[in-house]
Amino acid sequence: MDAEPEHDWPQAVEVLNEDGRSGIVLLCEHASNHMPARYHGLGLEAPHLQRHIAWDIGAAEVTRRLSKRLDAPAFLSNYSRLLIDLNRPLGSEGSIPTRSEDTDIPGNAGLDEVERTRRAAVMFTPFHDEVARHLDTRQAAGRPTRIVTIHSFTPVFLGERRPWHAGVLYDRATGLGEAIIDGLRLDPSLNVAPNVPYVISDDADYAVPIHGDRRGIEAALVEIRQDLLANETGVEEWAGRMAAALARIQDAQT
Repeated sequence: MDAEPEHDWPQAVEVLNEDGRSGIVLLCEHASNHMPARYHGLGLEAPHLQRHIAWDIGAAEVTRRLSKRLDAPAFLSNYSRLLIDLNRPLGSEGSIPTRSEDTDIPGNAGLDEVERTRRAAVMFTPFHDEVARHLDTRQAAGRPTRIVTIHSFTPVFLGERRPWHAGVLYDRATGLGEAIIDGLRLDPSLNVAPNVPYVISDDADYAVPIHGDRRGIEAALVEIRQDLLANETGVEEWAGRMAAALARIQDAQT
């Protein structure tokens, strides 16, 4: 790695506003589609690296605006989910995918343990260690904490159209999840539902079960449909909606 451009290997996590006063801690595990040149796009044509398989389109921009609006700390990934998915347990089927949606990922086929360990050490573990350190500090100080992780999803998946504008995923944090849904549903034009288009599970998720449920911290994952984040107007609208929903939660519990 030493002979490669320094910008090719950023820190695993970008931390925003760590000392923010909010009780909300924001995560965005699929914020970036960055891939160091040594990986040669994992054998994919360049357009594939702009697709959902490489990152959650629009999620980083919403997270950044939420961090400012709420005065909340935020932790954003700096590498593509195709290299290693920060929201999948290490060693799980989705951790380093050989196929994503309908697309084979040639550069991930037949990886040896050395490369798997390298990616975990460079991209996965430092991100989650930084989040854990921040949560440890908050808990030691007795600060109220709720985790909200921001994602986006495709309007069509393997030919099936998804009708929701947003979904809120949660397991143990029913109160937090339902409160976010209630806040978003103040706009009657929105189709917002619980645990769509996915559900939280220990096998296929990391942030909510590990940083949230196992610590006894309320944690929810928000999925926003990507076509609604395709331009500046959409990003700003959804940042505003999410900020209002989360501010209501904070106001109700302070």
